[in-house]
Amino acid sequence: MTEHSENPVESVKEKISEELHGHDSSSSSSSDSDSDTKKPDSPSSVKAKIFRLFGRDRPVHHVLGGGKPADVFLWRNKKVSAGVLGGATAIWVLFELIEYHLLTLFCHISILSLAVLFLWSNAHTFIHKTPPHIPKVHLPEQPFLQIVSALTIEINRALVVLRSIASGRDLKKFLIVIAGLWVLSIVGSWCNFLTIFYIVFVLLHTVPVIYDKYEDKIDPIAEKATIEIKRQYAVFDAKVLSKIPKGPLKTKKV
Repeated sequence: MTEHSENPVESVKEKISEELHGHDSSSSSSSDSDSDTKKPDSPSSVKAKIFRLFGRDRPVHHVLGGGKPADVFLWRNKKVSAGVLGGATAIWVLFELIEYHLLTLFCHISILSLAVLFLWSNAHTFIHKTPPHIPKVHLPEQPFLQIVSALTIEINRALVVLRSIASGRDLKKFLIVIAGLWVLSIVGSWCNFLTIFYIVFVLLHTVPVIYDKYEDKIDPIAEKATIEIKRQYAVFDAKVLSKIPKGPLKTKKV
């Protein structure tokens, strides 16, 4: 009787131990399989190393400043973007192709507005026997102050950059700025300021949206071009820039 009473207890203990060992082995195998499955998930680190144009790490919308201007440049609202680009095109055609003058346009618009308001006022008074209510036109001051403040900040930032370049500490930036200004002077001799402004405006409405749509195809081409430019600059530096004598920089004592 004692043997028969002890055997069921021992058999139950063996079953429990087997289940525990099986659970441990399954948990260890699952953890191993999880670790094996997590190891290939490291392509996120590979994606971080993907070349992006201008070294950006943010979307194009954030690079353009976000908000409504970025929405216009990226054609998020096609009606507004088309209206802005159409208005700029109309201004360029009016002043460049038709050769209309700004003062003449302002005077003609003023004459037409005053004539329409004068006729409408007299007609309203003759029909209704009361003078019409002409709304007051008042321009808000805050938007103009914001535009002037933004322009002031950008101009001061450009002056700081030009001052650092003129100090002679970075020869590469100096050569790039000189070449850019030289190319800009050549382009300025081909067309006037309004045409250059219109070309830049059209590029802002076309290049960002094309790049935002096809950035995965453009970035590899830009990477190859950047590598080739750096290689050519290294050759130019070794053959020309390194042979330019440079005097020792004297540190000023405070």
